[in-house]
Amino acid sequence: MFETWELLWLQNYWWGIVSLLGGFLAMMLFVQGGQALIPSIAKNEADKTLLYNVFGRKWELGFTTLVLFGGAIFAAFPLFYAVSFGGAYFAWMTLLFAYIIQAVSYEYRTKKGNVYGAHIYETFLSINGYLSPFLIGVIISTLFSGGAFIVDDANLSHWMVATRGLEALLIPFNILGGLSVMMLSRILGMLYILNSVEEDKIRRSALKKLHIEMLITVAALAVYATWIFIIPGLSIENNRVVIEMNRYFHTFITYPISILAPFVIGLGLFLLGGIRAKKSGFWCAAAGTVLMVFALLFSTGVGGAPFYPSYVDIQSSLTTANSSGSRYTLTVMGYVSLFVPVVLGYIVVVWKAMARPLTHDEIKNDPFSY
Repeated sequence: MFETWELLWLQNYWWGIVSLLGGFLAMMLFVQGGQALIPSIAKNEADKTLLYNVFGRKWELGFTTLVLFGGAIFAAFPLFYAVSFGGAYFAWMTLLFAYIIQAVSYEYRTKKGNVYGAHIYETFLSINGYLSPFLIGVIISTLFSGGAFIVDDANLSHWMVATRGLEALLIPFNILGGLSVMMLSRILGMLYILNSVEEDKIRRSALKKLHIEMLITVAALAVYATWIFIIPGLSIENNRVVIEMNRYFHTFITYPISILAPFVIGLGLFLLGGIRAKKSGFWCAAAGTVLMVFALLFSTGVGGAPFYPSYVDIQSSLTTANSSGSRYTLTVMGYVSLFVPVVLGYIVVVWKAMARPLTHDEIKNDPFSY
């Protein structure tokens, strides 16, 4: 009995870790959001170079968070990793390709001997700025809408359509999720510009766009959250997966401290970030993003509920119980998870080392500028 309870606790614990890392990943998308904004905010080459350096000094931290997020899933929920990363292969490879062109673009944009010119790499950074947040939003949304997979009696997964995850782009709910995350990343990008740039004309341009896009983003998030609350979900009854109407709404009400409170507080902080745009707006909105995304992800699998539905065969839907590693594995990895703050600490240290506001003069005198 104790071993069963311990295993359930470990599964919930690790789903919480994965959800929290998902929140940090969504927050780090401010880099992509900022990249997408640069062509419309920068008025000349000097402004563009300044802004590419503002975000270029942070892109590696976002990729580190993505790797940590995937590693946590692989360690704690190997079947989920196999189904999603192995089954929805094209969706994940498209996302990774978007990150690859980001790395290449920052490395070669201003390199001597660049035969393609800076413009081609700036175009790649804009593609990454739109595509990465959108795809991450779509992939997160599949935890609610489901995937086209089955799990056989040997616990092997099979993706049932040849499009390998790209079919998620045909589901309106997933598209709304992608657009919501993309708009959220743009808000974070604007707030980060206001937090990190001392050039007045750039700040004025970012602030002007912020007022308009904040309204659109809040509306998109409200519709997305409402849609989540009213769509049917899956639950477990008598060891069988069954459809439950308004399942996610019930989950939020059932877990007021671990899910409802973080979501409400996170939404409040995000709104406060928009209001305090010129001061601590970025940090309020960033913390709010982490809490909101954590609450949404945690609500899908808390208590052993199916967190990845299969719309081909609902009995194949994944739960924290049927997709996790063994008790021994989760226990060992539980000790390893104590080092997660070390990685986050690395991010904080690197962040602070590059946190001073930038000006045109500083970029001109920096031989390592992007």
